[in-house]
Amino acid sequence: MDLPVGISTLQHTDRWIGIPLCAILTFFRRIFEAAGPPGPRRVQRVLFIKFAEQGSTVLAYPAIRRATAMVGRENVYFVVFEDNRFILDVMEIIPEQNVITISTKSPYTLAIGAFRAVLRARKIDIDAVIDMEFLTRFSAMLTFLTGAKSRVGFHTFFGDGPYRGDLMTHRLLYNPHLHTSQMFEAMVEALTRDPAMLPTFDFKPPATQLFAKFNPAPGEAAEVDALLRRENPAVDSAPLILLNPNASDLLPLRRWPPMRYVELSRRLLERYPDLFIAFTGAPAEASVNNRLAAEVSSNRVISLAGKTTLRQVLVLYTRSRILVTNDSGPSHFASMTPIHVITLFGPETPELFGARSPTAEFLYAGITCSPCVNAYNNRQSVCRNNMC
Repeated sequence: MDLPVGISTLQHTDRWIGIPLCAILTFFRRIFEAAGPPGPRRVQRVLFIKFAEQGSTVLAYPAIRRATAMVGRENVYFVVFEDNRFILDVMEIIPEQNVITISTKSPYTLAIGAFRAVLRARKIDIDAVIDMEFLTRFSAMLTFLTGAKSRVGFHTFFGDGPYRGDLMTHRLLYNPHLHTSQMFEAMVEALTRDPAMLPTFDFKPPATQLFAKFNPAPGEAAEVDALLRRENPAVDSAPLILLNPNASDLLPLRRWPPMRYVELSRRLLERYPDLFIAFTGAPAEASVNNRLAAEVSSNRVISLAGKTTLRQVLVLYTRSRILVTNDSGPSHFASMTPIHVITLFGPETPELFGARSPTAEFLYAGITCSPCVNAYNNRQSVCRNNMC
């Protein structure tokens, strides 16, 4: 039976296999790739690469909009892991057929998916690729193998981050002082500049950016209301607060201790007698969330983990008052709706990864050791006590 490729497996493969392969591809590039003409290059078709983290894909919305303004919506493509394409479809910013997926069900399907993605990019005749991964080698190799004449990506000029060869034509410094959405937008703007002048260029990312908004289809709100009443008939139109206790497997250090959610639930229910609370989460989180909901010991608590589709979760956000969540994808999904979002940050900082919404708030202690994970350390940490 095929087993999903775990995050640690991907990281180890990216390191131990990625380093020599990047070196080999860099060697071939220096022999066979001729220098392009001076000045900006003509771009007709743009491919984005962002494999994981659907929250970052939401933050990429302004960058994708800039690319569609540059070459047209029908000429913008996106490579993503199969499990993460959902949010691209919801944002409706590029045609669904322009999303190229790679399965991570097993190492074999991962390799085959990557190979097919390269073949499709070459068939489409992609002439510009924007690698939005933070200094990973797999994305750098795939970017190079597309054959695109313009390749934008982060580069470690002075050994100040993970080695991934010299495979980009438009090499940029990763700026840890720019919000991720602004950094992504700068990557698109780099296509309009002479690559010989980079990484220096005079682009100032806009302070105000437009982001995707989610609008439920007719009947979807009624469907979610029916789901809520099925789980707890007493909920009716009562005010609802959502709790998302988990964070993705990519960085479990971001999780708030689960029992804190139980304590928070009890306090809220005691203070607001008309309030209902719902625990949300993926199917894999259902058993844990069910235990947390039971621990609260209240008939005004609903466990929805594993009982909703991702789209139904977005509809649920439009019906609820507040979402309290760890730093994870749901905070960004919710920013596409009117719900008030409270995100708990610790090993990462909202200055870089906070949801861009007027209804978003962040709780961040800002202690000396935080943030401890970043693009330069491959988002690894020696911390085993996320007191932040």
